[in-house]
Amino acid sequence: MFTGIVEETGKVKSFDGRKLVIECRKVLENTKLGDSIAIDGCCQTVVEITSNSFSADVSSETLSVTTFKNFQTGQEVNLERALTPSTRIGGHFVQGHVDGVGKYLGNMTFEIPSSLDKYVVYKGSITVNGVSLTVSANANNTFSVAIIPHTLENTNLKYLKSGDLVNIETDILGRYVEKFLYSQNNNITEDFLRENGFM
Repeated sequence: MFTGIVEETGKVKSFDGRKLVIECRKVLENTKLGDSIAIDGCCQTVVEITSNSFSADVSSETLSVTTFKNFQTGQEVNLERALTPSTRIGGHFVQGHVDGVGKYLGNMTFEIPSSLDKYVVYKGSITVNGVSLTVSANANNTFSVAIIPHTLENTNLKYLKSGDLVNIETDILGRYVEKFLYSQNNNITEDFLRENGFM
């Protein structure tokens, strides 16, 4: 579990399609084998550690649903260590389970697959390359986010160019609500929501 508050940007040292090596510094502090680190929002298990890097074994599932397959040597990536019980939660609960790939359209606007659009809501939370952001607008399989200068300066979002691909994780809350609604055989009505304090 993560917060979506990026701790540092690291660099892809090497990637052969299976083993990914990331150069970094801060996230190595107190990190041990088996720990989880989110790389551009995708939770990966640390399998090797050196004085200035860590390695992760990338699964075929990760390659199929993330931007990892496009990684180039020297590319900057957003890094965050997993939560500890005493960590302040400054963003939102981020699982590190990427839902799919979006495309940057410019002006902090992104296009996403139609299958993800239903989970994106105005003023809701969304994760782009592991960064917790607030949706400022959404329509027609696109959404825009509000971003403060500090976040832009300290993440790889500052390098985005129109057409670039990004990892997207929607807020898990929407999926729970969806499952609950379907498990109730769609008997949820506006009156039910109002009577139970949801409207």
